[in-house]
Amino acid sequence: MEEFRGKIITNDELVQFRQQLARYKDQQLEIFCEYFREDLLYIIECLDTQSILRELNFRNPISVEHYQSIKKQCGASVFAEMLVGDIHASGRDAILGFWESLFVLQNDYPHPNLLGALEELAQTGDVLEERILLDRNGPDLSPDLNICQSQHKQNLLKKTKNLVEHRAPGLTTESQSFSITERYLDLIVVSSQHFRSRPQHELIETGGIHEHYLQRAQSNLERISPNRLFRWCHRKRCVPQAVLVSGVPGVGKTTLMQKFVYDWANGNLYQRFAFVFFFKFRDLNNKEELSLAQMIINEYPYLHSQLERIFQNPEQLLFIFDGLDESKSQIDFMSNQLCANPHSMQTLSVIVSSLVRQSLLPGCSVLITSRPTRLATVETSVFHRILEIMGFFPKEREKYFLHFFRDTTMGEKAFHYVRENGMLYTFCYIPSYCWIICTVLSMCFRAQRANSAQTVEFLPKTVTQLYASFISNILANHCQEGSIDKNFLIFIGRMAEHGLRNQILSFTKDDLETFNVDTSSHLATSFVMESGQPPHVSYSFLHLTIQEFMAALGHYLDYSPEGLQKALEEAKLYEDGRGEIFLRFISGLSDSSTRSLLKPYVGDLSAPAAKHVISFLQKSITTLQNPDKRKVLNVFACLAESRNKALVSSSIGSNRQHDFRGYHLAPLDCTVLAFILESCRETEVLDLGACFIQTEGLERISAALHTVRDLRLTNNNLRDEDLPRIHSMLTHPQCRIHRLSLRNNGLTETSCIPLALAVSENTSLRDLDLSKNKLAGEDFYQLLEVLSAPTCRIERLALQEAKLTPEYTESFLSLTNNPNLVSLNISTNFFGDAGYPHIQKLILEHPSLKEIKVGMNDFSEETEKNLLQLKTHRPNVAIIF
Repeated sequence: MEEFRGKIITNDELVQFRQQLARYKDQQLEIFCEYFREDLLYIIECLDTQSILRELNFRNPISVEHYQSIKKQCGASVFAEMLVGDIHASGRDAILGFWESLFVLQNDYPHPNLLGALEELAQTGDVLEERILLDRNGPDLSPDLNICQSQHKQNLLKKTKNLVEHRAPGLTTESQSFSITERYLDLIVVSSQHFRSRPQHELIETGGIHEHYLQRAQSNLERISPNRLFRWCHRKRCVPQAVLVSGVPGVGKTTLMQKFVYDWANGNLYQRFAFVFFFKFRDLNNKEELSLAQMIINEYPYLHSQLERIFQNPEQLLFIFDGLDESKSQIDFMSNQLCANPHSMQTLSVIVSSLVRQSLLPGCSVLITSRPTRLATVETSVFHRILEIMGFFPKEREKYFLHFFRDTTMGEKAFHYVRENGMLYTFCYIPSYCWIICTVLSMCFRAQRANSAQTVEFLPKTVTQLYASFISNILANHCQEGSIDKNFLIFIGRMAEHGLRNQILSFTKDDLETFNVDTSSHLATSFVMESGQPPHVSYSFLHLTIQEFMAALGHYLDYSPEGLQKALEEAKLYEDGRGEIFLRFISGLSDSSTRSLLKPYVGDLSAPAAKHVISFLQKSITTLQNPDKRKVLNVFACLAESRNKALVSSSIGSNRQHDFRGYHLAPLDCTVLAFILESCRETEVLDLGACFIQTEGLERISAALHTVRDLRLTNNNLRDEDLPRIHSMLTHPQCRIHRLSLRNNGLTETSCIPLALAVSENTSLRDLDLSKNKLAGEDFYQLLEVLSAPTCRIERLALQEAKLTPEYTESFLSLTNNPNLVSLNISTNFFGDAGYPHIQKLILEHPSLKEIKVGMNDFSEETEKNLLQLKTHRPNVAIIF
């Protein structure tokens, strides 16, 4: 992703910015403050608290003293709300001083949202008020067009006011409908410029970088709310007319578009557009040639009489096309074949390209959505703004559960269960996945209530078990109406696999007939959704993951050794990773307890198929010669889904060293690794250096790290709040950790006390590296006290570059009480000559020390010479600079 960099703001530029602000009237400033309010709140949350308060204090717009502790006590959101609210309430001078402070802060904090707001204010200030009022009030229309627009808005309101939740199998017999304002939750939408062939399944990859995106939101990730889609674009230095929104299946692209259209039709968003036209690519698949006018009239026939007048002001028009990945036409946005006449009969590709390229209705705006994988093959440079929907923030995930269950206690119970289960939680950034999880858990809770003897063991633990439970709920619901047709499941499984193999998500009536899938069957409607109007109807699975599960299940319902082997080999070879989740499902079904969830409805699933898959996994492990880390993790993930600890132990147990250094480990990867470590239990070396393991990832893997002898967690940006996990790992009764490296993380003196407690309780640790952490502070003395105890078993201690100053050197003398210490690294601190006497004494008096590193400590040449001469008194101690 493109990085944002700041520039050096000169005094002349600040004066010019100040003069420009001074020209605005009080009413204009109020309008601008309201317009930028959401941006300002987000910017303040992301900026360094002390820096913004320092700038505000320097310009004296308001008294900032009482804000010092608010962020720590109440959180970033409350702090931002209070600060922005108080500044706006304090009048003109405070508002001007606030904007000046932000202008100066871009030097050190070039956050894209900050740069974009400042640029929009500075470069479009003269017309900004006009644009804001146009978005608020809309253009002047003739009486006839006003009536037509009102009818159009009422039609769109009727279509978009409700969110329809698909039938929850076993819970209800009908789909449920909710007000979109009641159920819609904020999604993370970020600026993104690059689409490429992805080496991973897109759900896994996006889930993997999700926490990384959340971290980057604090630095250089541009967050775009729906009301900013067509506002000033900092990257392109323009107000965008062509916008592209990307997102994995089920992440909320269509729902975001529905909310966008609803807000426009309700008068709350972008009233600059007099007319918004919303189309789905899948509904246009059967149109070989058509005109833009015909396309509009087919969807909105009541616009027929006014269409020519609507076309006269194209700058007032917005065209939304949802689901580019479902289009059978290969849209070529760089094609030379364009049209200019809205009545000209053309292919869909030509019409859409012509709108985007502004040859058709120049001045109009276009909004298109797509899956990321489709965009890897599309030229996207013609779009002014490109975005990616990242799904739910963690808070929105929990809100979803509470909304679904309606019962707060039940919702919290379900979310807590999923939060503690890394396998299930990782994909919860996807709304449709949340729906599947909530559906299954609600059924499990009902079953538990019906049978009080049931325990939590009944709940799904792997993703495969989750989907097996989901499908069993569907089948249980249909068992009430008669027996399950096993052939139907075999046929739909074959169709699902055909779709995966050929990257088909939308099926035609002919496709269904080819695979003997009878759409008149009531069971079919539980697996596939129907869209479009006869004769142009298409079908798709409720979600891509359900298609992948049914493809895997088909091999256990109708086992063919040749067919299964071919499917396994093909799935392993897909370069875009689209076979990864299929492989995880097919591996997960090798577990007999997982298969038993479906047994009441389809009988015994094939045990020979399970043995075939286990054999395939064994061979996959043994053929991992000098493999890349992604392939290793894919195999590990399949083993984790299989829940076959014996297989893991026999296949991986002999390989006791795992090096993932430099590879970005997602929380799901950490969950998978935890299963592998627990299964092997005698891993000698695990190098997780620079794996970008954050709080959630450490939470997933920490329960198994006590089984490792040599554990390297260097350069992972771990924080003080992560120390409880480190403490629990070191104090585990079966802890084997002999060497632990926490080098180059974000630990401060706050970590010293938990570390001291952990070291004092641990019996296995002998080598501890805490280098390149900011440990200086009062609490460091308590850590040093534990490391100096006669009972301390630490033999090698590294405190290089720990921000230690001369006053700490006297306390180092206490290390002479540790009879086991043989190596000490205190280089690259700030001891200077003032610290020399104590270091000298430490070297001369320590009974067991064999090596000490003291270089780069601001010593004079004479002091360094004196230190080296100590070798004559302690020849057995290596003094290293």
